[in-house]
Amino acid sequence: MASPDQSLSQPEDDNSKTAKDNSSRLLNFFVDEAPACGDVTKIMDGVYWLRMSLPMKGLDHINLWFLRDGDSWVVIDTGIGSRDSKEIWENVFENHMGGRGVNRVIVTHLHPDHSGLAGWITRKFDAPLLMTRGEYFLCRLMAADTGQPAPREGIKFFERAGFTDDQIEVYKSRFGGFGKAITPMPHGYERLEDGDSITIDGREWKIVVGSGHSPEHACLWCPELKICMTGDQLLPNISSNVSVWPTESEGNPMQDWIDSCHKLRNVLDEDTLICPAHGIPFTGAHRRLDKLIYHHERALDRLYDLCKTPKLSTEVYSALFRTRITDSNRLMAVGESIAHLNCLVARGQMTRRINDAGQYTYKSKPPQ
Repeated sequence: MASPDQSLSQPEDDNSKTAKDNSSRLLNFFVDEAPACGDVTKIMDGVYWLRMSLPMKGLDHINLWFLRDGDSWVVIDTGIGSRDSKEIWENVFENHMGGRGVNRVIVTHLHPDHSGLAGWITRKFDAPLLMTRGEYFLCRLMAADTGQPAPREGIKFFERAGFTDDQIEVYKSRFGGFGKAITPMPHGYERLEDGDSITIDGREWKIVVGSGHSPEHACLWCPELKICMTGDQLLPNISSNVSVWPTESEGNPMQDWIDSCHKLRNVLDEDTLICPAHGIPFTGAHRRLDKLIYHHERALDRLYDLCKTPKLSTEVYSALFRTRITDSNRLMAVGESIAHLNCLVARGQMTRRINDAGQYTYKSKPPQ
């Protein structure tokens, strides 16, 4: 299972607090510098941005959103399930929502920095939770693993990837921690599907579902306001982690991700204000999506060149990451490596074999 949402993929640009980096040559940012964590920023009438801190190395914040809906509010993503996050929300409820209630909680996808307080807020206001089916049930499944020992399927997956005995022990020690980062999810939800429309404050918001970073990630797009809450499906400065995990070891999330980038490019206008989960809101979606597609296709090209001699998935990091791989990010590193390798296998550009040690090796096929 995936660990709490972090970013491992190499940033194409510096992911600094300010928007004045190389990306700013391509994108137009809503503000030059991000607000402090805990601050609320008005995006437009009835649409507000809450920046919240995260206790994660390399990814220290998440952007959350709340929208006026008549005499109450809609919350989009909730932050990690911590006491500090609850205190920030309590301040928002009292001082920015005017003491009015929340009538819906929408979660873009399952990762704890997005879903962590969904259960707490829905219970506090007796409000429904809205998610896609794949995200809701995988979130419940992963929470049920909390405190359980690592399964044999997971151990075998990482052994075949090339993990050492010590690295397997690190995996086993970290398995089952997902539920510690979220409050208990409600036992029912309202399903979001691709192409659905929901009404908020008299305006239509369309659901656009992407995949790759998570199974059924929901983006919320309002054509009238020209604004889209994209969660982790479209970020300005970094590429979201796209990994294969033991639960679906033969999956091809990298192709899903690339296809989803093409889909968003076809749906969104270039002047849509993109409200991402990390970074600063921006316009320039087409340019950013083109760059994300190019970024991953180039990574696939580098990986193809590297694997002209057989390689384990743990031997290809140099083709994909500038980040140093340590115990803190190794699970995501190997997951993303396998995502790229599986993509090349599915495209018919690479073969996979089991060596004498029971590990998968990958070798590029000569061009046809």
